[in-house]
Amino acid sequence: MALPRGALDDRFQDTDFNLSTVPKEDLEELMATVERGNISEIVSKVQESLEQLENMKLNIAITGESGCGKSSFINAMLGLDDENEDAAKVDVIETTIEPTPYPHPKHPNVTMWDLPGMGTPSFRPDSYLQQVNFASYDFFIIIASERFKSIHADLAQEIQRMGKKFYFVRSKVDVDLYNEKRRENFSEETTLKKIRDDCMKKLQGAGVTSPQVFLVSRCEFGKYDSPRLQETLADELDSHKRHVFLLSLPSISRPILERKKEALLSQIWKQGLVSSIISAFPIPGLSFAYNVCLLRHCMASYRKNFGLDDDSLVNLSKMVGKPIADLKAVIKSPLEEEMSIHDILRLLGKAENHYMTLTEPVFRMIFNIHVILRSFPVTYATLKRILNDVAEDAERVLTKALEAEEKN
Repeated sequence: MALPRGALDDRFQDTDFNLSTVPKEDLEELMATVERGNISEIVSKVQESLEQLENMKLNIAITGESGCGKSSFINAMLGLDDENEDAAKVDVIETTIEPTPYPHPKHPNVTMWDLPGMGTPSFRPDSYLQQVNFASYDFFIIIASERFKSIHADLAQEIQRMGKKFYFVRSKVDVDLYNEKRRENFSEETTLKKIRDDCMKKLQGAGVTSPQVFLVSRCEFGKYDSPRLQETLADELDSHKRHVFLLSLPSISRPILERKKEALLSQIWKQGLVSSIISAFPIPGLSFAYNVCLLRHCMASYRKNFGLDDDSLVNLSKMVGKPIADLKAVIKSPLEEEMSIHDILRLLGKAENHYMTLTEPVFRMIFNIHVILRSFPVTYATLKRILNDVAEDAERVLTKALEAEEKN
């Protein structure tokens, strides 16, 4: 099937290679390898870096009292409907008796751990953390609903004492707002500030250092502090774990979509570099066959990471009460299997014409390396064009979904 009119068009003017998209440590390592002149080492280094990202594990601990909304929060972070067979079980009765893993359905190296509920008569912060294997988690999220309790501060202090980060999440704020609306002079902003300030004050009063408090609602997970929480978690992880975490997040806000695009853009140069080196091998058809597989694979990956695959769209449709056909109708980029050989040739050809007249001489001058990498900017530009188009689709889908929520 040929590409739809307007999809993956020939707009390459905004896809010029920019050194700022390459992490400094990666660029320094690449330059050192190139100077040694070992092509096989270049390929090995880049592939090793890509595999390291693919295999990076992230373990997030979710704890709180029974009924506080742990399971619902986990499902929201995983982009799952509460009724999904892979979702954490939502129940008013505490059912978790030991740490239970919930791997991300599309990024299984990211795991949310539902820890046993706090607040039992035998609960003690120090022994609790030992029981749940404290050292195996990257950070903790403490969830509370309705009111703050001293056990929350006790656990937060113990987590800090043992050298890990925690984030305090006040759930079910939609219920608080509903209850407060009956009062005269109700203000949503004032009510939210009051809840947030109360949590901060009590955590600080109990001796917790620099607490971070976020207000969330499962029913409206794209509102309140959820986007800010997700961005904060990403910012405080190291670069590799930040990458896998960002890609695992549900596409529920424009800042998250932009962060995902930046994360994916930072890796395109590696894929382009491997492609350009493979093109140097004197095997007829090898380079083109590799590029066909690469472009189709990246198209599928970008759609999955931006929540444009069928499963993600079904979940979003249920969440916002919008027919899935309406969400799909605004998507212009093709499925990977819809990219014909002719379409791929056209994309690569247009990118090559653009770079031969504009960018490639600059690229060779900057890197001061031989012609073996001449196809690099062509593959780079084509991948970036595909990424830009899929990201624009994700923006359109989010706009359509938010339009549905506002009407509801």
